[in-house]
Amino acid sequence: QVQLVESGGGWVQAGGSLRLSCAASGRTFSDYAMGWFRQAPGKEREFVAAISWTGSTYYADSVKGRFTISRDNAKTTVTLQMNSLKPEDTASYYCATSTYARTGVPAVAGSYGYWGQGTQVTVSS
Repeated sequence: QVQLVESGGGWVQAGGSLRLSCAASGRTFSDYAMGWFRQAPGKEREFVAAISWTGSTYYADSVKGRFTISRDNAKTTVTLQMNSLKPEDTASYYCATSTYARTGVPAVAGSYGYWGQGTQVTVSS
């Protein structure tokens, strides 16, 4: 059974930084792409960043240059380093793992078969 557990959310002032982590278990972590999505109240879930099983990365334009996704296959964790945070980054952030092994860097929610419970990030102005 695949499980994803996020941690690291919280409150920060605009311009600050937060680091989100997602611990995965239940299958061979290194074979699957990992992604981060977010959802603000009243809005649809949106793609933030993804990393392939080979380490290739892809970012939403809104976070490019500010957020960095990385993975540690030995620790079966994926991390999202968020710098220069803005109030519009406020959302619940979800970790996800791709349905199929050895794919690219999917940016659509439908490519991810397993999701974490989410962690709240609040950025005040």
